[in-house]
Amino acid sequence: MTATPFSVAGKRVVVVGAARSGVAAAELLVRRGAEVTLTDMRAHLDGTGDEARLREAGVELELGGHQAATLLSADLIVLSPGVPPAQPVLVEARTAGVPVMGELELASRWLRGRIVAITGTKGKSTTTTLTGRMLEAGGHRVLVGGNIGHALSAQVDASTEDTIHVVETSSFQLESAETFKPWIAVLLNFSPDHLDRHADLSEYAAAKARIFANQDAEDWAVLNADDEPSHVLAQDARSRRLLFAVERNLAEGVVLAGDAIVRRAAGSDQVLVPLSSVKLLGSHLLADVLAAAAVASIAGVDPGAMRRAVEGFTGLEHALEPVAEIGGVRFVNDSKATNIEASLRAIQSFPRGLVVILGGRFKGGSFTDLRGALGERAATVVAIGESAPLIHQALDGAMPVHDAADMAAAVRSAFAAAAPGETVVLAPACSSFDMFRDYAERGRVFKQEVLRLREQFNGTREQ
Repeated sequence: MTATPFSVAGKRVVVVGAARSGVAAAELLVRRGAEVTLTDMRAHLDGTGDEARLREAGVELELGGHQAATLLSADLIVLSPGVPPAQPVLVEARTAGVPVMGELELASRWLRGRIVAITGTKGKSTTTTLTGRMLEAGGHRVLVGGNIGHALSAQVDASTEDTIHVVETSSFQLESAETFKPWIAVLLNFSPDHLDRHADLSEYAAAKARIFANQDAEDWAVLNADDEPSHVLAQDARSRRLLFAVERNLAEGVVLAGDAIVRRAAGSDQVLVPLSSVKLLGSHLLADVLAAAAVASIAGVDPGAMRRAVEGFTGLEHALEPVAEIGGVRFVNDSKATNIEASLRAIQSFPRGLVVILGGRFKGGSFTDLRGALGERAATVVAIGESAPLIHQALDGAMPVHDAADMAAAVRSAFAAAAPGETVVLAPACSSFDMFRDYAERGRVFKQEVLRLREQFNGTREQ
């Protein structure tokens, strides 16, 4: 029996949250024949140009708060990923029988091509981007998006039967997934994160595990053999498995052998990518390359195409991104390190001689988990943002911790503490929302302040 195609024609749909995904969902819903109201807590969608475009498209805007009457009268509610589904007004609507789904779930119901979904506590954006490049190099028609780049709703109209959608998926997107079914689901790793949004670690884990929920025996789960929690989350997956590992020597899977990344099966190794082709800073990013190569291998991409994609990929902005060298001190931007585990991996990417800028809005975990790596490598920590007291509590006595009121002060304090030959790294272990719009703005401000400092340093030296 053929399932009834999903349709919103003539239905009253309320989209909650007017960020990137919510706007894309509202526009898609209008094109699919729905009567759409987009609601947001902000009084104005400042500086984006979205308000005029949405109104012209026929979207009704309800700004300055979410009205219960609007939600209760809807035929369907669609949530932008940044909107917590446990908000009382949403719980009331759900209790009254109004269906509620996330933007990822909405868009996926209209996709025509296959889906490669990539999640994990860290490394999602690097792996997603590189996977897309490998598949494109191998001749596939690819659209990359989701939690990075274009929202999935913005790609529906371009979706074809031969499209491979490479989708970065966060726990916020996955927690409301119902029918979302990836052909290949990648779980890079799992550690505590987003505990400011999820009720506890088990709720966060359950959200991540939903990436496997609808897979069957024709699908694939790509898992990190070095990360035991990932296997616990995937234990009920019905899909085939392909493991990758940087540290373990697997009998089958994608591993390191000699000077190459290989796919090992039945006692023989197929070379996928020479390690000399990898241009990324940080050993933990190597695991992301292996994960991308695993996906490309399943998709039948030729190793030569994988190598070309890797050689042309020098990493993402804000992910262990080299910025400048000033007076022999190197500055590196890892603003995407928004949780404890990601910050730890960034710190472990360098030898002794580090000054680390930590802090922001705390998302859970414990800064004490950084003490060992910082004690081995860092001379000084510069603390910023709301979490500065927690950083002092965890690290005072182990190393000097200096406070900085803003990023300009943090960069200058870090430079003053660093000696020539040492490295200053921004690896916050926190979200940015106490001081910045997002991690990207935080990273850009860091880079601006570093370049401003370089100009001043060079000007002083030339006098």
